[in-house]
Amino acid sequence: MDHPQLPRHKDDADLKVMMAGSTFRKVKSRSWKKPRHFRLLEDGLNIWYKSRWAGRGHSTFLVSDVEAVRQGHQSEVLQSIADEFPPNLCFTLEFRGRQGNLDLVAETPEEAGAWVRGMRKLIHKAKNMDEKERLDQWVWDWFLKADKNKDGRMNFKEVRKLLKMMNVDMNEDHAFYLFTMADTSMSSSLEIDEFVMFYKMLTQRDEVWKLFQDYSSDGEMLSRGELENILRIEQQEGDGCVEHAQELIDRYEPSEMARSQGSMSLDGFQLYLCSQEGSIFNTEHKDLYQDMSQPLSHYFLSSSHNTYLLEDQLKGQSSLEAYIQALKRGCRCVEIDCWDGPDDEPVVYHGHTLTSKILFRDVIATISEYAFKASDFPLILSLENHCGVEQQRVMAQHLELILGSMLLRAPLGGEAPQQLPSPQDLKGKILLKTKKIGCETLTDEVSDEDEMVNPDPDSPSTDQGSAECPPDPSKKKAKLKMSRELSDLVVYCKSVHFRGFQHAQSHYKCDEMSSLSESKARKLAKEAGADFVQHNIRQLSRIYPSGLRTVSSNYNPQELWNVGCQIVALNFQTAGLEMDLNDGLFHQNAGCGYVLKPGFMRDRELPFDPETPQEHSGYTPLRLSIQILSGQQLPKVNQKEGSIIDPLVRVEVYGVPQDLAKEETSHIQNNGFNPVWNETLNFIVHNPGLALVRFVVEDHDKASRNDFVGQFTLPFTSIRPGYRHIHLLSKDGTSIPPASLFVNVSTSELTSGPD
Repeated sequence: MDHPQLPRHKDDADLKVMMAGSTFRKVKSRSWKKPRHFRLLEDGLNIWYKSRWAGRGHSTFLVSDVEAVRQGHQSEVLQSIADEFPPNLCFTLEFRGRQGNLDLVAETPEEAGAWVRGMRKLIHKAKNMDEKERLDQWVWDWFLKADKNKDGRMNFKEVRKLLKMMNVDMNEDHAFYLFTMADTSMSSSLEIDEFVMFYKMLTQRDEVWKLFQDYSSDGEMLSRGELENILRIEQQEGDGCVEHAQELIDRYEPSEMARSQGSMSLDGFQLYLCSQEGSIFNTEHKDLYQDMSQPLSHYFLSSSHNTYLLEDQLKGQSSLEAYIQALKRGCRCVEIDCWDGPDDEPVVYHGHTLTSKILFRDVIATISEYAFKASDFPLILSLENHCGVEQQRVMAQHLELILGSMLLRAPLGGEAPQQLPSPQDLKGKILLKTKKIGCETLTDEVSDEDEMVNPDPDSPSTDQGSAECPPDPSKKKAKLKMSRELSDLVVYCKSVHFRGFQHAQSHYKCDEMSSLSESKARKLAKEAGADFVQHNIRQLSRIYPSGLRTVSSNYNPQELWNVGCQIVALNFQTAGLEMDLNDGLFHQNAGCGYVLKPGFMRDRELPFDPETPQEHSGYTPLRLSIQILSGQQLPKVNQKEGSIIDPLVRVEVYGVPQDLAKEETSHIQNNGFNPVWNETLNFIVHNPGLALVRFVVEDHDKASRNDFVGQFTLPFTSIRPGYRHIHLLSKDGTSIPPASLFVNVSTSELTSGPD
């Protein structure tokens, strides 16, 4: 078996430079620049690096962990040393997820160019591999890891070590039996082709083989008709099974002869099941499949809070990279906290804290470059304005000058709107959200989030009012002057104080919106859920985390989506359940950051209350049954040699309060490589349109808290029934191939009452 990554590039001049190795300056700041030696390993998968003083110590990272390569002074760090090093020596490796950039300075422009071009080729190759190439790459990677003495063959001692690395605790006699079976040359060692055979025997999937046998008349192959039966009966695909069966054979069957005969082998069948087409996530929902021509208020928007922060909000670093990361993830509402800065230049940071400051103009320039990289649909800039009039004018100048035609300056058609325009109407446009002169009395509450200084958001002293009680007008606040230039740039997102649903209805203007703290919004959701849903059909609501969340933790966004709040802002920099839910909801619809609300949340005639879904006329509860069959190549949690995980699977349902549920399997002792559960978990989902389903794998620990292994979250409406793989994600939301779960999913209408 040839190496899947390098052969085509073995004469590539750039990759030769990378494999020979280069010494770069690694830069963290103007004062921190240290030499590091980097080289591409022979496997074409890993970059190896070390410092001169590290002795034998070194580190590696995967090429596939790098998302993009920027050339020149294209990061804050490299911009800060632009006077020291010319752009043709500088480049930035941009990693997936929340991992920071790697900023490097080469000795010569030629060397920098070779690494930039070489990395881009390898990234392109990794992105465009088919399922078979990915599997080959994975096998080759294990072979190289296990072949400690680099002689191109593996003895049984190396195989035993490999099994531990692969998270397998196998009886030694059985391991030796497989080794002997694969050692066809009888040399007491395995060459790469023999290792492939060993790997195949090791990864023999009994549960896949059984399904294959159930439908294959000769036990050797699936005819196209037999594959059609699987698609129709097991995978519950309707029309188009005949064409789809042929497409799958053409795409996944490795044997040319089988393809020509219109049949599929076990290998081809397994490749199909492990592919995106065999995934639990409906591939049609990966495209832009929703109607984008409805008013903005009819959509959920992927929204970020304190977007400028990379860490916590007391002493974290403010960074342009935080905006880049959020926008690359499809975020459609970012926050900019503006304060008066030196030299008449407004700055962005978390006021009255030790967080570092960045220039407002640099934030706008970054937004200008990245606003529409992940999505063409409108981006909202939520401006927390703490500046005096003079610097507000400067802000307005920067917005107009830097954003140019992207910035929406006037209503579409030039007339006062009767309803909000659609995402389709506003494609490629940036909207400003802040206070506006003449919209309401301007007070010193410039920032929507000023109420956060109150230590108890639910205390009576909060000038917010309840669902229908307006705040006390006797509590006067000092008037604040606002720049006319900045005010004129606010079109469809005029910030107004929330004075209750009745007030909002009687003074209705579709282009006015309110921001509410999580505690205020949750209180309203509980007390007046149906009113909140109706309010959010007509107007936008933005929800933000409590000011008490100083470590930038998050609240559960589902509670606010349940009442139709569109802009539920989360701390994108903080991984965990809440961001998993956000990523899960917005993974659909081409990841464009807009998801159309279910029909019952856009219906003015039939009120919907998430607290009582059964009272809605369209109430159709469903039974969800998930058979957890097996796991494949789950990552190790503890990298210590000999440490093997004891995995369990938990399925969690989030949605209306009645739908909150969790069920889990038992744990499997010492097997992260191919654990088998064969356990069925059952749920009743009262409101499928709002439900999200989260699959979590944990390493069971009886003495302390279980360790997180991987997860995948998706909307209930995007689940495909049948035998499906769930491709797990890391805590950061990045993929960890080939780690997966194999499940059999079925949904059915609830004919009898709930259990």
